[in-house]
Amino acid sequence: QLRCLLKMVTLHGIPEDLDSYPADLLLFLSPSDYAATGSCSQYLRNIGRANLDVLPRESPRRRQLLLEALACLKVPDTQINEENAEILGRLVCDLGGEYIRNSGGNLLKRLSQCGSLLPDQEEAIRSIISSGNTTFGPPASWSAFTLRELSDLIPVFDHSILQEIPK
Repeated sequence: QLRCLLKMVTLHGIPEDLDSYPADLLLFLSPSDYAATGSCSQYLRNIGRANLDVLPRESPRRRQLLLEALACLKVPDTQINEENAEILGRLVCDLGGEYIRNSGGNLLKRLSQCGSLLPDQEEAIRSIISSGNTTFGPPASWSAFTLRELSDLIPVFDHSILQEIPK
């Protein structure tokens, strides 16, 4: 339905008021299509608020969106800074473990909003948490506030991490 709606909306070219359309519709455009009406980072902010689950997790379209997003943001390697993590929004849920490890704690809050994580993503999260090199510090210094911030990631923590958290 969204593809059909997009064809109707773009029948006579890309409309200038794309921001007024549902974000889910934008999942079927590419940043270059959107460039005529705004910046690719604005496009990414919009799709970062979209329901990515409209596209199956490992689908070619969803992978292509992530690749185009990384190119738009000019991410040179596998490290995502805080600003780019904010722009990517829910697209961070599709980043591989290498990106998660190399980005340190910059992605943890965003990853906690993902419905599910792949095994290599979970392993990367455990690695970062265990290292203590995050804005949250090592698990031994966490407070109730920290646990609330990371509450959706708790199922990913292994026994050694859980043991370190103060009662």
